Amino acid sequence: MSESPVAQLRREYDAISRQLEGAPGSAEREAAKREIIAYFKKVDALLGEMTQLKDDIRQLVERYKRVSADTKQAAAPEFTGQRPALHADHIGASTFIEKGWSLISLGDHVGAIQALTKALQLSPGETQAESLLGWAQMLHEDYDDALGTFQKVLMKEPANSLARINVGYICLKKRIFGEAIEHLSKAIRLDNDKKATLYAHFYLGLVYLQREMHEDAQTFFQKTLKLGPNLIEAYYELGRAYWFGGDKDRATATWDEGFKANKFNPWGKKCQDMLELVGQGQEPPRD
Repeated sequence: MSESPVAQLRREYDAISRQLEGAPGSAEREAAKREIIAYFKKVDALLGEMTQLKDDIRQLVERYKRVSADTKQAAAPEFTGQRPALHADHIGASTFIEKGWSLISLGDHVGAIQALTKALQLSPGETQAESLLGWAQMLHEDYDDALGTFQKVLMKEPANSLARINVGYICLKKRIFGEAIEHLSKAIRLDNDKKATLYAHFYLGLVYLQREMHEDAQTFFQKTLKLGPNLIEAYYELGRAYWFGGDKDRATATWDEGFKANKFNPWGKKCQDMLELVGQGQEPPRD
């Protein structure tokens, strides 16, 4: 196992420290001064290189997210947004907030929960940390914890539409349909965040589809596609709403449209799979 670069630097530090012990003469002090300056410059240069490497790793994270998309969590809101601004604070909470954001982006939800919990220990009630912690908990399917976290955010920021649609999503997953409709409908009325408005319509479509209210589901999925034509899973779900509502021709036409809209998207491929499935005389999945 290769030695840590920090271990080598620590040995250099210890060697210089020993030079300063025992009241050295002027010549020894001058030599130690030159070594300290050179050592400082070496460490400073390495820190600059490591900072650049850290920024490059973030680019790898974004590339990873683009090439690794699948349908496992596609119904959850896509995690996007600006990286938290890292600022100097005496308690270091912002460092853990930024770390939590990066880990969510990479898909390490457990690590993100740990980092953001630490941020909140250092800075209790910090809204950005609470919002990100709710995201991490939700994506890790810790729905009860996530619900409690987002409710804290909404108590302080009732117009936070992204937090509200996440509560709606969690209620949908827990099959608390009444509360889901309440939160999602409010996000639509607020209409202060395009992404939140888009997903509020999509989730309401899912709520009504699960309740077998197919015409209502169709209406919300149709609106979703008007707001966000690139949300390909809406084609998949709209096709199911048509199929179970008795309009099989429109269902197959919708899946075909979804596949053609983006053949390389995982949900575009699921639309193609659905066409093949029903073409073989089988039924689409209910869930």
